[in-house]
Amino acid sequence: MNILNEVLQNNKTSLNPIWIMRQAGRYLPEFREIRKKNQNFIKLCLNNELSSEITLQPIKRFDLDAAIIFSDILMLPYGLNQGVEFKKNFGPILGDLKLNETLKITDKEFTKKIYPVYKAINFVSENDLIKNKKSTIGFVGAPWTLMVYMINKQSPKLSLKRDFFSDKDTIDKLFLLLDKFLKVHIKNQIESGAQVIQIFDSWAGLLNEKDLPKFIYNPTFSLVEYVKTLNIPVICFPRGIKNYKAYCEIVKPDAICIDYEVDPIKIEKEIKIPVQGGMDPKVLLTDKDNLKKEALKYLDIFKDHPYIFNLGHGVLPDTNPDMMDYLVKTVKDY
Repeated sequence: MNILNEVLQNNKTSLNPIWIMRQAGRYLPEFREIRKKNQNFIKLCLNNELSSEITLQPIKRFDLDAAIIFSDILMLPYGLNQGVEFKKNFGPILGDLKLNETLKITDKEFTKKIYPVYKAINFVSENDLIKNKKSTIGFVGAPWTLMVYMINKQSPKLSLKRDFFSDKDTIDKLFLLLDKFLKVHIKNQIESGAQVIQIFDSWAGLLNEKDLPKFIYNPTFSLVEYVKTLNIPVICFPRGIKNYKAYCEIVKPDAICIDYEVDPIKIEKEIKIPVQGGMDPKVLLTDKDNLKKEALKYLDIFKDHPYIFNLGHGVLPDTNPDMMDYLVKTVKDY
């Protein structure tokens, strides 16, 4: 069994697997070469040859324990025929949500539209660098985060639009639709060779405590339970959430990924399941002494707890690949 799955399934504390969110992408010169020639981000994700190559780029460079497929959580709305495009220095822009038309889409139509993603997962999982050595990670956006993008039509970095919660009927129908197609998307990834699923709830921090059961706990629990029926471990990353303990007790993932604003000492005391992540990606922009100090801080705190080394968010584009190499070696030598 691969070291990541070993920790997730058997709660091993003697191992410290490492993989990094956004490890395949913007900070690697070989990725930038590809990106220069492929301006359309969605088309790039749907080019299974290139997306496989990008997924494997960091594996060729660093001794990471998993490959996470180069794709995007917004492949789901794209597969449901909502327009999705990525604007430079702005982020994603989505088209109008035509819910009545979207509700008519079949599993088959959805799968066909984003089929190259599954093809890429299959290619990566069968690659000699990965097969029987490292885990292949598939992923989805959590229902709440996808709903934010689909209704808001852009990143809510500035804010949610004022009438976001006004159409309760749309929200209820959208939750049912997302539950159905996220499960199709998860199943397709697992059948293509994904051995771990991560659920990204990037905008979990936008909600008040009272809204968490409806928008986060219940819909995410439904997905977590589904992944478990397929005998695959599931990691949840509810970024910005205040109460990780309650989240773990209600949603019951196999592991919890923490962001960099969380106190890791408190997490180590309160959380029983394996923990992933935590270190601020900005640490990789400093120097090697500081990087080593910060990495060891997390490794020391979780030394008696099943722990997967990762960041508290994705690698920043300005990261020097040499710093990433140093980080991986620091974790491996621990």
